Amino acid sequence: MVAKVALTPNGPQFSELVQGYWRLGAWNMSPQERLTFLKQHIELGISTVDHADIYGDYSCEQLFGEALALEPSMRDQIEIVTKCDIKLCSSQFADRKINHYDTGKAHIIESVNNSLSRLHVENIDVLLIHRPDALMDADEVAEAFAELKVQGKVNHFGVSNFTPSQFDLLQSRLEAPLVTNQVEINPLNFEVAHDGTLDQLQMKRTKPMAWSCLAGGDIFSGQSEQAVRVRNELEAIREEIGAASIDQVIYAWVRRLPSQPLPIIGSGNIDRVRAAVDALTLTLTREQWYRVWVASKGHGVP
Repeated sequence: MVAKVALTPNGPQFSELVQGYWRLGAWNMSPQERLTFLKQHIELGISTVDHADIYGDYSCEQLFGEALALEPSMRDQIEIVTKCDIKLCSSQFADRKINHYDTGKAHIIESVNNSLSRLHVENIDVLLIHRPDALMDADEVAEAFAELKVQGKVNHFGVSNFTPSQFDLLQSRLEAPLVTNQVEINPLNFEVAHDGTLDQLQMKRTKPMAWSCLAGGDIFSGQSEQAVRVRNELEAIREEIGAASIDQVIYAWVRRLPSQPLPIIGSGNIDRVRAAVDALTLTLTREQWYRVWVASKGHGVP
């Protein structure tokens, strides 16, 4: 069973695995099937769900909301994360000429209102700024956050893909702590373990959320020298620790980091979700963890 953990001291409680819904539109599920899937991962203890306004060309929140509307009481059993600030070129926004970012107060508030409508809920547990915006005015973001908090539309705030300095800039304008930084962590890309991002979160006792733990499938099918090396090493460790599959080894590898990341599961296959839950019983030694590091980097430690 998946446990609940505090994202920050005295902060919100999330399940230690998070169900991601960014591919929901590709799962080809009916509203009832979506609701059934939600109930199945809640039964496993995975109560936190991850969304963004742009997922599925602005459709995934709506698809999730349709399922939730079939049984509104399920809202009380989940924690909803969603994101804003990316503006995509889309048939819904024919006037946009390029993809870009917008952390202006008006856009943040408009995005949250749209997310609430699509999700069929009255509030969001955690709102994340999706990508760093070079034009971000931290005071303006703070004003938007304060207004949304007072209105009861958002309970907590965080960021995604922020550097430590970007995190500190926004935090300097806020009264309440940012509760997470959602970042990419997988055996092919774990620069956040070396650029100060995870160090900062460990210092603040703030848990990161880890996206793309399986590197978008590249670890399983990629033919680059790096992917082949990592795949072979993960397979060797899988045999040593008795894991059922290398994706379980990957989840154990991500969770071995001392900042205690919460892996986001991207699959809509409940059997693969169960396999991720089973990975919670696996632990890698320091040497096993660094064997994956060496396989990824292509050289030994300095």
